Parts: sequence; C-alpha cells; structure tokens
Amino acid sequence: MTTKLLHVGVVGGSLGGLFTAALLHRVGHHVTVLERSRTGLARRGAGLVGQQDLFDILTRLGLTAVTRSGVEARERITLDRRGDVLSRDPTPQTQLSWDYLYEGLRGVLPDGSHLQGSAVASVRSEDARAVVQLDDGRNLSFDLVVGADGLNSVVREAVADGQSANRYVGYVTWRGLVPEAALPDPSAETLLERFAFFTASRSHMLGYLVPGPDGETGRGLRRYNWVWYRSLPLDGLKTLMVACGHAATSSSLAPGDLPAGLRDALVAAAASELPEAFAQAVAAEPRPFLQAIYDYVTPRMSADRVALVGDAAVVVRPHTAMGAAKAAGDAMALVDLLSSELSVRDALAVYNRDRLPVGRSIARYGQQLGDSLPL
Repeated sequence: MTTKLLHVGVVGGSLGGLFTAALLHRVGHHVTVLERSRTGLARRGAGLVGQQDLFDILTRLGLTAVTRSGVEARERITLDRRGDVLSRDPTPQTQLSWDYLYEGLRGVLPDGSHLQGSAVASVRSEDARAVVQLDDGRNLSFDLVVGADGLNSVVREAVADGQSANRYVGYVTWRGLVPEAALPDPSAETLLERFAFFTASRSHMLGYLVPGPDGETGRGLRRYNWVWYRSLPLDGLKTLMVACGHAATSSSLAPGDLPAGLRDALVAAAASELPEAFAQAVAAEPRPFLQAIYDYVTPRMSADRVALVGDAAVVVRPHTAMGAAKAAGDAMALVDLLSSELSVRDALAVYNRDRLPVGRSIARYGQQLGDSLPL
C-alpha cells in the first residue's frame, strides 16, 4: 500500500464521483467532493440495469443492501404496434434504484466532505498539485483532481486540451419513473415483471421495473421506468430547450422542466405512436424528463495531476445499460492504482493505459446499437 495519503478533489457528485470518493475514503485518502448543484442530486435518477462492475463496487463498499434490493425482470418481450407480443426471451435481468444507490454512496462519505453549490470554473496542474478554481473565484489545491462531472465536464479540458467537445447524434431519450400502481391494469399486466421493447420508425421504447426510492421491492411499492428514444434534429433540440426556459445549448431537462403544453403534446404523440401499454405509461408520468444523446471519447484519461472517470472521459450511449458500471470500473481501477506502490504519476499512466481501451470499446458498442435502430 502507498505510504502517502492523498487529498483528492472529486469534481461532480453523481454516481461516478461518489464511487471514486467513497473508495478513496475507504482506503484512507482525504476526499472533497465538489458538486455544482446547491440542493444535491437526490431523487433525480431513474433505474439502473445491474452489471458486474456495479455489483463488485457495492460489495467493496459494504453496500450489499443495495444489491439485495434489485428487482428481477423474468423475461424480455418485444411488442408490435397493436400491443401483441412479437417475441419472448426468457433471460432474467436485475434492475436497481438510482435513488437508493445514490443515498447509500452519500452515506459512506464523512460529513463535510460533500460540498454542494461548488461550481468549478477550471482545473490546472501546478508541479505536484492540481488547482481547482471555483466560479466564485476561490482556488482549492489538491494532490489530485478527479473529473467526474459528466457529459459537460469542465475538468475534461485539463486532460484533453482542445479535444473536449461532445457530438450530438440526432436523438434524445424521454424518460419517466412512475409508481407501478399508476399503470392501468391492462398495461400493468403486459409490462410489469418484464423488460419490454417496441421499435418503430424514428422511435424506440423500452421499460422495466425498479425498486422504490428507498429500495422497496414489494408489489405495489416498486416503480416503472420507461425510456423513449426519439429522433430530434439539433435545431429542434435547441428550440425545445429555449421553450423550456433553458439555454439553446442545454442537453437535458430535469423533472418539472417541461411546460404543461409540451408534456400534453408528448402524451398525445405516445398515444398515436406507441402500443397502448407504453402510451399509458407515458401518460402516467406528470413530469417527464429528457437526456440528449451525445458521443465523446477522450484522447487520454489523465494528464499531470488530473484524471477523468465516467462520462467525463467517455460518454456511452444508454442502449448499453453500462454507463454506471463503466464509471464503477473506472473508479475501482483508479483507486487501486493510487493505493499501490506506484507514484501518482505512474499510477495515472497505468490508469490511462488500462481504462481508455475499455471505454473506447463500450463507446463503439453503444454506437453500433444506436446505428441498428431506426432513429
């Protein structure tokens, strides 16, 4: 084990940042999480498909209650426009609650280590230190800074100078997360206990059960998570963002951001385009939210005293269901190397060598899946 404990600044307090911070704290490093949001990210997530790296990191952190709270879909089904089942695949799959996982990770970190309302303007390396400049002008100095600030990463520029721009791929995901009891009986009979899909021109829909916000798995206490991919040209995305009171360059809408009239239009579109069961799931969500889909792969995972994890390094399309697992894999690899006999510089070099090919491979897989859909 390394003899020197580090003071690490983690920029971004979503799952990738919390995975990294929690692991660092567990092995004795001093961690400060800098989160832009003033209110935190609780209750902002939806569902996660369980993957091995995700289960592995939860075991390492002692969060086995999260893994035990999973909901299993007993089969995969594909629906046609009338709502009939076209195909069945008896492959079980486990889904977790983003909310419950987030709260578990927050609970691992000591009080005072998670600083909300700390928006980062820039990061730079200085000799054996990394300096974070906040929007309010303050400078914070660390032995290492980890960029876990997602799609619109500020830290990325300190690692991938001049090569940090995302590429919009031409479609978005509309999402909803509703109590299972909100689904009408016929829809519930079709959708619950299954991972369901529907594909049409310029549209791809899927949905599955996840635990309740506090990990509840009993019938009637779970939630239905739906994801609707729809084509949307860049000009249309900009228009939508402005109509919702956001900058034209924004890439997401949080629950509650969509005006009532636009939400009604989305419900009407679902009724005309989707099988009735899925259309009713959309109608059951009073506050649908949106994520625009982008591609990005960093040319390197680290530079000097700065490293990237998760979407800050490589954005993977949601089709893979591997975004959280990839961030967990990044975090485990980085922390293991920092806790070895290697110097920080050498640990970051090995991290770059080992994790960049993994990220590239998952990104290519997501692009292939997206290309296979009529979006």
